[in-house]
Amino acid sequence: MNIRTTPEAGHGTVSGTIGYLTRIEFGEGSIARLPALLAELGVTRPLIATDKGLAATGMICRVTAGLETATVFDGTPPNPTEDAVMAALEMYRAGDCDGIVGIGGGSSLDLAKAVRILTGHRPPLDQYAAVNGGVAKIHGNICPLIAVPTTAGTGSEVGRAAVIITAEGRKLGILSPHNLPNIALCDPELTYGLPPMLTAATGMDAISHCLETYMAPSFNPPAEAIALHGLDCGLRAIEAATADGADISARRDMMVCALEGAMAFQKGLGAVHALTHPLGAIRELNLHHGTLNAVLMPEVLRFNREVIGAKWDVLAGRFGGDPAEKCAELNQRLGMPSGLGAMGVTEAMMEEVSRAAMKDHCHGTNPKIATEAEYLDILRRSA
Repeated sequence: MNIRTTPEAGHGTVSGTIGYLTRIEFGEGSIARLPALLAELGVTRPLIATDKGLAATGMICRVTAGLETATVFDGTPPNPTEDAVMAALEMYRAGDCDGIVGIGGGSSLDLAKAVRILTGHRPPLDQYAAVNGGVAKIHGNICPLIAVPTTAGTGSEVGRAAVIITAEGRKLGILSPHNLPNIALCDPELTYGLPPMLTAATGMDAISHCLETYMAPSFNPPAEAIALHGLDCGLRAIEAATADGADISARRDMMVCALEGAMAFQKGLGAVHALTHPLGAIRELNLHHGTLNAVLMPEVLRFNREVIGAKWDVLAGRFGGDPAEKCAELNQRLGMPSGLGAMGVTEAMMEEVSRAAMKDHCHGTNPKIATEAEYLDILRRSA
């Protein structure tokens, strides 16, 4: 790792190359390097996978300005679907593309990863889901991918998973080391204009990754250290970033929090994500993943307390008090919804989600393995 710090206008600018799970190019203004990085990977006709909201801001035009040829797919829905993946794949083939650039939040990056899988594998996607034994079916004969996050939340740019609502309506994780982007191009400047509530919701997503990874029971001390550093960055920066979108230090810290949460969650996530995946698959609600994580986190912390031992005290030191209570207070200050009920989640939905959570790939890595009844209790307490 090589990190340079240069004073500029009262702030230090940070840029560098990080080698961990994948290659990360980090720094303010680094998006200007996209054409050179594509050329390095041998990509001359990229598919740009994004969403209509980001395209409407003009950012995609700015990002692609230095590219001679690019095909733009802007149909990524808030919770990416297999239908959207297939539509993007059709554009990839029609444009004779030879690589993909995912630009946006976690939905666009996950869609880009799923399209990439299908450049070398036959559909449908559910056969490659981790819960269906799909990890071993995924090989590396797929196109290059550069992931460009414009939110500081999912960390999908350095993650091995693509979470997709499949054709049968389940929200499933497609996991593989081959699914890691070739390059994560992380430019904090791309997050400066993110609206306050989206900053808060995506930021709580990143914080939830750090928390769940740290609590996960598998042995991985480096991942735990990374998760704690990410948590420190997130807790000190999320309110400042939400209040002032142009706060350079806070935006940078939140992007680091998102990166490190995803670097660390190779160790495993837990009950929060086991529940938010099926909650996010409820088509009539189309709920935001990070917001769901924020709302569920206090009750999952309480659920895990009796089994995580000294880790509870470590978290209390980070939060400055009872982690569950402090997390709930942070949600309130950030303007998160008061509970699942306020988000439209009904009792019948909770019962279905509890059943689905038992089959989620994050279920088995929570420090305390929940029963269906315990999942339902967590949901009811979070209502």
